[in-house]
Amino acid sequence: MNLMKLVIGKPLGFCFGVKRAIDELERALGRYGEVYALGSPIHNEEEVKRLISMGLKLIEKVECLPPNAVVFIRAHGTTPEIFDMVRKKGSIVIDGTCPSVKNAQEKARLLSKEGYNVVVVGDPKHPEVQSIKGHALGEVYVVTSPKDVEAFPAKDKIGVVSQTTQEEGMLLAIVSALVPKSRELRVYNTICKATLHRQETVKKLASETEGVIVIGGHNSTNTAKLVEVAKKEGCDVLWIAKSDEIDEDWLKNKSIIGIAAGASTPDWLINDVISSLSCR
Repeated sequence: MNLMKLVIGKPLGFCFGVKRAIDELERALGRYGEVYALGSPIHNEEEVKRLISMGLKLIEKVECLPPNAVVFIRAHGTTPEIFDMVRKKGSIVIDGTCPSVKNAQEKARLLSKEGYNVVVVGDPKHPEVQSIKGHALGEVYVVTSPKDVEAFPAKDKIGVVSQTTQEEGMLLAIVSALVPKSRELRVYNTICKATLHRQETVKKLASETEGVIVIGGHNSTNTAKLVEVAKKEGCDVLWIAKSDEIDEDWLKNKSIIGIAAGASTPDWLINDVISSLSCR
């Protein structure tokens, strides 16, 4: 195999919101020894395993919480109802909600208070989207593509927010499809800047290399978006969660490879992949 050149994309690794959340969680684990999280605190299985080894306990329902537990709210946020249920259990709450997610939650609530029918652009099953929906008053519509808008009922006032990890082009396409559906349309672009920067990095890598390796959990939405961006650029892309998923056949005949990573990918995993590739 020819000597490979690795082009490391920047930014790389945890975004501000995820780093803030994990730092908060690690401090809580150090102080209390045992912390409960409602759902996975981060969409990266290897990082979750590390946190579990430090004392993290994963649960899916508030009913599973023991009394007076320490509870961590992940970066994706949660609904006001869940907050109330947790506090009624006498829990100590560590709120790791990303500031960008809080902004989307606040904008959804504001729009609904001002009489807009709220539309959230994103994955309806994603915990962040569920948390944004929970902060709005009344009915909330979740759309994933312009096709979802075709059967959308006409409304006098429509307000739009986005899941923070969406691709900006998709948000623009959906907004354009909504224009004829409403007399008044208000849009808040709540896509996180860190998401946009990482997507721009992948576009640049795609133009400079013979293939891009994207490192991130296979359940990570923001990582999936980076893979989509690379494919749209016509780039040969390999999505891996850790170094032992590197495909030797994919590496063949490539001399310049780009390295990108999702905003929920820890530095230690990225460094492990880079070290593994450098030894080839």
